[in-house]
Amino acid sequence: MRFRGKLVDVACVASFTRVLNTIAKLTKTCTLHLSSDKLYFIVSDRAVNGGVTIWCELVQDNFFEEYQMDGLSVEFNDIYLDIPPDSIARALKTAQSAKSVKIKLTKKHCPYLTLDVELASLMSHSRVVTHDIPVQVVPHQLWGDHKEPSVPDFDVLQANQSGEMNLEINTEILSVTTYFKDLGNPPWASENWSQDRCQARDPKAMAQAKVDTKKLLQFVAGQQINADKAVCNIVDKKLLHFILLHEDVTLQYFLPAVTT
Repeated sequence: MRFRGKLVDVACVASFTRVLNTIAKLTKTCTLHLSSDKLYFIVSDRAVNGGVTIWCELVQDNFFEEYQMDGLSVEFNDIYLDIPPDSIARALKTAQSAKSVKIKLTKKHCPYLTLDVELASLMSHSRVVTHDIPVQVVPHQLWGDHKEPSVPDFDVLQANQSGEMNLEINTEILSVTTYFKDLGNPPWASENWSQDRCQARDPKAMAQAKVDTKKLLQFVAGQQINADKAVCNIVDKKLLHFILLHEDVTLQYFLPAVTT
């Protein structure tokens, strides 16, 4: 397996860094899936911790000036790596004014993602700062654990079909509710969820999900993608599903409801 990519545009480096910073604030480790045309950052610990699931998708052409990869085989031309996003984000902090950033998969005594950051210099030669970040190769038999999550049929978009959403926080000493109105209800069409089903529902009927406040705040405060649009789907009493949409990045965040 081989991988080598090169970032040269300052805006692309900054955008890529924001993605890593967002992921790093949500998890200590994630899986990086490299394909010929896309990169995916994946967290699937819902079954392990009753925790969150993250699916972040990037089109490599929107970031990399050069991108070369050879996967496991001709038939399975993909690479899956378990990576520490915080370590990569810290390494990229040195690259905000860099001339280029090269990212490659290397192997010394163990696999590494190696970042070569070329810095501008007053001298005739550029300076290169190298970061070796240990990673683990995910064996092929475990690739199936990292598929894009399926979303159950959601009852409504953004709380109800009239564009209303209520955010309620309860503690032992107070209860605070914030009311949102005139939110958009983007159209959805799938085999299981259609416009006919939408019209059959009472547009004022509310769906709700009680979730872990810390995990919700971690997501809201940690995201740095500067999304053009944010969508919230609610599976009644089961799940919150957030989608952040940007022209270069799509990030999905699955937050299961708590039962107590």
